[in-house]
Amino acid sequence: MLKRSKVKSYTKKFPRFENESLSLYYAPRMPKAMIKETEEAVALARKFNDEVARPLSLELDRKTHEDPDYLPVELVKKANEWGFYTMWIPKLFGGKGFNLPSISYFLEEVGSVCVGIANVIGVHYLGMAACMMLSNTRIIKRVMNDVVEGEKTGEPCLISYCITEPTAGTDVEEVDLEAKGRLGCHARKVPGGYILNGSKIFISNGHFSTWNVVYAYTDLKKGADTKVALMVKRGMKGFSLGTHENKMGQRVCPASVLNFEDCFVPDELVAMDPDIIKSYTKKTPRNVNMQHIDYVFSISRAGVGAFGVGVARGAFETAMKYANETEIDGKPMVTYEWVQCRLAEMYANVRLGRLAYTEANLANQHRGAYNILQMKPIYYYLKYLPVSYFKKVIAPLLDKPIATWILSKWYIDWQKPDDQHLTTGLASMAKFSCTDLGVRNCQMALELMGKAGLRHDSGAEKIIRDAKLLQIYEGTNQLNRINLFKSIVAPACPKATFFEE
Repeated sequence: MLKRSKVKSYTKKFPRFENESLSLYYAPRMPKAMIKETEEAVALARKFNDEVARPLSLELDRKTHEDPDYLPVELVKKANEWGFYTMWIPKLFGGKGFNLPSISYFLEEVGSVCVGIANVIGVHYLGMAACMMLSNTRIIKRVMNDVVEGEKTGEPCLISYCITEPTAGTDVEEVDLEAKGRLGCHARKVPGGYILNGSKIFISNGHFSTWNVVYAYTDLKKGADTKVALMVKRGMKGFSLGTHENKMGQRVCPASVLNFEDCFVPDELVAMDPDIIKSYTKKTPRNVNMQHIDYVFSISRAGVGAFGVGVARGAFETAMKYANETEIDGKPMVTYEWVQCRLAEMYANVRLGRLAYTEANLANQHRGAYNILQMKPIYYYLKYLPVSYFKKVIAPLLDKPIATWILSKWYIDWQKPDDQHLTTGLASMAKFSCTDLGVRNCQMALELMGKAGLRHDSGAEKIIRDAKLLQIYEGTNQLNRINLFKSIVAPACPKATFFEE
């Protein structure tokens, strides 16, 4: 029998076990208060479902079919009244400061009723993540203060992340593809700022958002090396909204066209460009670009995984309700073994998906973008000190260049490449596995329900329309499979190449 001392010695020699089972390794290190906080977030989501989402889901979907130009402004205002747009903004920047992993469980809960409504809430935090990861504390403070003020005044202030272009979709999510993509959003450096020209498309919540994190390029043929990140506010001269897509699913959340025609963005709203990057790191703009994309999508893809589990749950619960209420040959449908097997598989898909996005959350929490917020001393410091303290003592410091320098060094220079690869790889795994499981459950629900599932009032056909979009945004599921391979599997495959076809 192998001695225990030799086993310990062997684990020290190969200290990568945590990469294989983050739940085992990191769950005991979580601040215990996070559990109660997450339960509160889920309870609030259930209350919102009962009072808002469930009564409105099919009605809003029907309205968007009757009038493709309809925008559910009242839904956005309702979410704002419930405090959802500041709930996960750190107290440091004036928000309620709920732990960021809890948003996945919240989004799953709302998504189990309507993933479009969940996206109206959740995609705002994609914009927040993009703004935060750019590390300019002065800009972050300004934008987040506007969001908090919008909650107080009843005029929602949302943030959008604007990267997709008419001729460059998936291309903008990988630096190797940016060089091959047909980029079109151009930023020309002028005294005092940039002149922005071009369009962005499929921008979720674009018609609702006040602030937009816009990627553009000073050289359209060298995108990864010349990217700039600009904060563009609604109402700025030269910025206008185009149409929004007449989508198959998630119709309640608009996918908007944003147009820029000689739109001047002043230096004070330039969050990132090659010169700024050179001021705080020796890394190349290309590497910083990829790092920023990885950390933003590590957060958002875990959230889309939660969307996928939400639709898997919605499909399962709809099918189970139908099986309980329907009879075949005088017997309840649910008494047949073939029905029980299908329901069991659908339930298992929900649980398996939740495990996948939980692994991605743990990677983000301990090895990724918001690891600093979940360190126990900092977590409890932020949790128990009042917001007034941060306004009076900390907020003035955020305008100092040193604050931006520290945050930039934390996210760019002080993060380990292995951590970056782990978080982006597991987020991609959660994204494609959860959304594929969600679509699979929707298909099984329709197969079980037959033609009854095709009726709009059944809810089942809407769920599968909503679910299909999950396989496309935040990077297609094919791209996410490649990213998982590239980030985690590739070290064992030295002959592997990427994006050469």
